[in-house]
Amino acid sequence: MNYPVWQLDFAGGGLLIAVMAILHVYVSHFAVGGGLFLVLTEHKGIRENNPAILAYVQRHTKFFMLLTMVFGSLTGVGIWFTISLLNPAATSVLIHNFVFAWAAEWTLFVAEIVAIFLYYYSFGRISSRQHLIIGWIYFACAWLSLFVINGIIDFMLTPGSWLENGSFWSGLFNPTFWPALFFRTFLAVMIAGLFGFMTATAQKEPGLRHNLVRFCALWLLAPFVFLLASAWWYRAALPPQLEAMVFDRIPGLQGYMRAFIVCSPLLILGGLLMAVRTPSAVRRSLAVVMLIVGLIYIGAFEFIREGGRKPYIIQNYMYANSLLKEELPAVQQVGILKSARWAHLRKVEEDKLGVAGQEIFNLTCLSCHSIGGPLRDMRKRSAQLSIKGLEFVISAMGEKLPYMPPFAGTDEEKEALIFFLHRSLLNQPQAND
Repeated sequence: MNYPVWQLDFAGGGLLIAVMAILHVYVSHFAVGGGLFLVLTEHKGIRENNPAILAYVQRHTKFFMLLTMVFGSLTGVGIWFTISLLNPAATSVLIHNFVFAWAAEWTLFVAEIVAIFLYYYSFGRISSRQHLIIGWIYFACAWLSLFVINGIIDFMLTPGSWLENGSFWSGLFNPTFWPALFFRTFLAVMIAGLFGFMTATAQKEPGLRHNLVRFCALWLLAPFVFLLASAWWYRAALPPQLEAMVFDRIPGLQGYMRAFIVCSPLLILGGLLMAVRTPSAVRRSLAVVMLIVGLIYIGAFEFIREGGRKPYIIQNYMYANSLLKEELPAVQQVGILKSARWAHLRKVEEDKLGVAGQEIFNLTCLSCHSIGGPLRDMRKRSAQLSIKGLEFVISAMGEKLPYMPPFAGTDEEKEALIFFLHRSLLNQPQAND
């Protein structure tokens, strides 16, 4: 509550960051797994003494470099821009607690840029051994970047003993660090195979195309069992209360779980079909479909992981509306409007009830809900409730509805919020039914 609110309405409820983050995460995982794909495919070309495979690696490297270094970098900057505006308080916590980790990650990213440029532009100009060393340097930096970011991301879900000691190392190597790292590593390898299909199916020579497509299918099929094992490990590492919340008590996550489960056999089936010799047009279309399935797959996982933090943005530390858990009792006593630094009103006034209600909504609800948008539309949800229903929901927040932060305002602020939701937002008459 120490920062102004970015009013998004339709794009609220996390939609903007969800679109930006899922695209970036998909490409960033490709940046890791694809680096390994480059050097192992080059090894394959050298081992088989096949110049056509080496020429393919060079073409694939250009595609890889443009996608990961240009699109990946732009969406990465976009994530920083959106999170700093949508939840500056949580962003500040991550920066201040992990400043050295961020510095290490940015250093690794610079090394990635230099390495991939050298790798691409040194094709045919240096020895194979030297060229492969550059490729391995790129992959090592990319994976170490994943190593660091993985710790920061999962800190928000399971901060562990950091809550007691505030230690950098406790926060980075949190309870879900290792299972998440293995899961993301195997997922990155599979995504490398999905993107490999796109360039492999574009090869004109039938023998080369079939050879490369079957090679890419191995990248999809071989790590799949390990991916599922690490996903099970990930779930087992969750504290019992958090596991129950994620898998049983948050109704909005069930659809994403079903999508994740359905996409798993689809990826395997698609990989098996790609390994079979089929017409090039069929393989090309299937490669596009599988790339979309992969995007849905990783998107469903990210929605589950992000949604599983509810009602917090940093588990057991900061609520999704940026209010610190330890500050909640004090805010409830004096009120939201008096506690929020950038609030236009400092108290609920009878002639400005709707304005006060909107201010309270912006401060306490807008981080999770939209107005007329596709994610948790408050206009649609409020239309299903009477005034008494709204009173019940607000009173039940944090207890009977544990995936929502407790309402932090006074009774007068609760009335103003209900007025805004029932009268101002929906233009409903002020009646109990």
